[in-house]
Amino acid sequence: MANTQAMATSFKQELLNGSHAFGAQAANGVRTVTTKDSFKAALYLASASRGAGDTVYNTTGEVTGTNYTAGGVAVTNATAPTTSGTTAFWTPSASIVYTNVTLSTAFDAMLLYNDTSTSKLAVAVFTFGSQTVTAGTFTLTMPTNDATNALIRIA
Repeated sequence: MANTQAMATSFKQELLNGSHAFGAQAANGVRTVTTKDSFKAALYLASASRGAGDTVYNTTGEVTGTNYTAGGVAVTNATAPTTSGTTAFWTPSASIVYTNVTLSTAFDAMLLYNDTSTSKLAVAVFTFGSQTVTAGTFTLTMPTNDATNALIRIA
């Protein structure tokens, strides 16, 4: 099978249940924590089967290599979610960077997940052209944070 770009189906329900905080929120009686969650980005082999059915981060099909740590890298989250018209959106505030890695087996997907949650809840899978890296830096450049281009858009 192949990786499929999709928002995790479980993430949609978890949003309604208040399981994720992409920005700081006022105490409203639902969540007792008012700070935003931490998110990570893990890379997956082209031969993996990541997609909408993912519910949590796991190592099945994750890349391995020099200077790559299982679980991926921290995502910089300094931009609060916002809305424009009928669309809510959020994009990490910096590119996602894997520094000085050697990943010699082809990979083509990144899983964004909530690292604050004890079960490492999946947010979405993002796919791109198949890559390999030898002693280099792999960067996922983030799109413009607006209602048309943001990494996560809910309309």
